[in-house]
Amino acid sequence: MKMEKSGLVVVSLLIVFLIGMNLWTIKPTEEVLSEAVEVAEQQFQQSAKDQNQQVDNFSLYVPEGFEVEKQTANNLLLAKEEQTFILFFNALESQTSRLNYEAAKEEQEDYEWLVSFEDQNRFGYINIVEHEEQFEVQIGVGGVKVTTISAKSELEQDVKDMMDIANSIAYEEGAS
Repeated sequence: MKMEKSGLVVVSLLIVFLIGMNLWTIKPTEEVLSEAVEVAEQQFQQSAKDQNQQVDNFSLYVPEGFEVEKQTANNLLLAKEEQTFILFFNALESQTSRLNYEAAKEEQEDYEWLVSFEDQNRFGYINIVEHEEQFEVQIGVGGVKVTTISAKSELEQDVKDMMDIANSIAYEEGAS
């Protein structure tokens, strides 16, 4: 009988410990969003990934697990599992263009998570809008904009992949 009580105490302590660890490791939304912005800036500052996919007027880097589903005049639909990523490209805009950033700024009142990055040759930004437990994410570099709906647990990886894609676009000569 004594062995059963001590076993119950040990199991109870383990359960309390596991619950405590889970609560301790869950990141607050603000922290996840802040880290996503940091990832976007770090990826923006890195060299562009080598292009591994050719479409009509340009080539780009498509991360592992992504596939091109459809292309229209100015859009490319990419999919990763059940998630859709929309790439909008405007070959008439340079890599220093702020057009998409300014449009994002006009579309919302609260742009706490609209952050821009810039170097001598490029202008980029990240815009995150929270919708209940999901996030609408928009990454832009010049005339390229990539958007998706991301879960909190996937936000950092999605931002990294999206910035890698946006950074990698190489337009062909004569493309319009």
